Parts: sequence; structure tokens; C-alpha cells
Amino acid sequence: MRVHPFLHSHEPLIIAHRGASALAPENTLAAFARAFKDEADGLELDVHLARDGVPVVIHDSSLRRTGLTIGNVGEMTSKQLSQVNVGSWFNRAKPRFAREKYSREHLPTLAETLAFFKRTMAERSNSMLYVELKTEERAGVTRELIESTVELVRHYSIRAHIVVISFDLKTVALVKQVDSGIRTGALWAPQTRVSATIRKRRMLAAARDCAADEILLHRLLASRGTVELAVENNLSPVVWTVDHPAWVQRARNWEIHALITNNPAKLKAAGMLKFT
Repeated sequence: MRVHPFLHSHEPLIIAHRGASALAPENTLAAFARAFKDEADGLELDVHLARDGVPVVIHDSSLRRTGLTIGNVGEMTSKQLSQVNVGSWFNRAKPRFAREKYSREHLPTLAETLAFFKRTMAERSNSMLYVELKTEERAGVTRELIESTVELVRHYSIRAHIVVISFDLKTVALVKQVDSGIRTGALWAPQTRVSATIRKRRMLAAARDCAADEILLHRLLASRGTVELAVENNLSPVVWTVDHPAWVQRARNWEIHALITNNPAKLKAAGMLKFT
């Protein structure tokens, strides 16, 4: 039986949201490198499928925001996407943290990112990688994205360090069908149309039904009661996206498994306070 590297840790994992995205352009190798420089326990990233069936790392389905250009990811080949500059927008949006080198950041493939992650494991053998699958309505795209992602995870022999996550719970269930050994997580964002009690029950039941191993709650959904129920139901609770240092002590008190943050250095510094 495979033992998850951090499953029994008492300290919450500090996971870098799209890399250290407060300080470097999101979902780039620069942001991932900065996250590990800042002692993050792992990374979270987003994956879409390019037109030629290659998984690429980007949050949006459009290139407008981070690529500063017109185009949809699913309508372009991975070769075309590799030419897209995804760092200059950050230098414009956050001049305080701008670096000339960021203007040379290209849109990475998942293979490039996993190769980078595998290299870092020589020094950070317990690092974790949360891979969010961005599913689409086009027929066959979801399964192709899952199968391509699983194939890459197997190729780089990092299955024990991966958690595949999605808001689409059918996708989460399908990942388990493709490879039951891969750890999965069900993502939840706030919904105001139902009461907190009903929402809590629905979230936990749905996460169990899709055979998720973890439940990833937006910070507005993360009450102590919800976290405790998740643990009771054998779901490792993860909270996103939190940048306030107070969440570190809260995570310890509530037994939250991981915190996903834009600024891992800030939360890591807060975590060290108990030793001073």
C-alpha cells in the first residue's frame, strides 16, 4: 500500500497557487522556481488541452489576460502556444515585482513542468503537485486530457506526489477509472443559493461519490465544522486561496491538510513563529 508523503504530517502543507503568483507570473516555470525558493511544500497549477492533444499549463481558456493576445488554447497547437509570452503582463500589472527575465517566460507544457518538478525532487523529495484539470464541453476532450495527464505522470514516475483536482466531479471520478492509484481532489467554490448546512452535506456526499481523496474548499466555505466532517469522512481538507498568516494557526487547530496560497513565503514565515 502506497503511503502518501504528507498524509500524517501535523503541519499544514503550504502549496503555491499557480506557483508564487503574488511575486512572479502565474503558471510559469519562473513562478514555480520562486515557490520552491520560498520553501513551498508544493505547487498548484492549471492544465488545458491544446488542439494537438498536448496538455499545457495555463489557467484561462483564452490567451487574452496572461498572453496579451487573441486566441483560445484549445484552438491552437502546443507549438504555437509555446511561442506565447506569458510574463510581460505581470511586469505591467505588478511593476513593484517586475523582472526583465519574466518577459521571456513562455507558456509551458505539462511535460516541461513535470520535468522541472522531477528535477527539484532531488532536493525536495516530499514535494507535492496539485494539477487542476480544466475540462471543456467538446466531445472527448475531457477523457483525452485525463489520459494524457496520467500518461505523463506515469512517465515521470511521480504518481505518489500528484493530486489531480477539478471542479467537475465527473472528471474526478474518471481520473480514478483511468488510474485508481492517483490521488484526487474535489474543488468547491462558494454558492449562495443554498443554506450552509445543505451545502456542507452536498459537498461531502458529492466528494465521496466521485471517490475523491481530498476536498478543496474555498476559504469562505472552510468552517471548523466542515473541516471536521471532512476528516471524519476520510477526506483530507485543503483550503484555497489564503494569503493571511492567521490561516496557519487555524490550519493547525482544525487539522487542515494543506493551504493553497499566492505567497508561500508569507505563510511559511508565519509557520516559523511557533518556534520563536
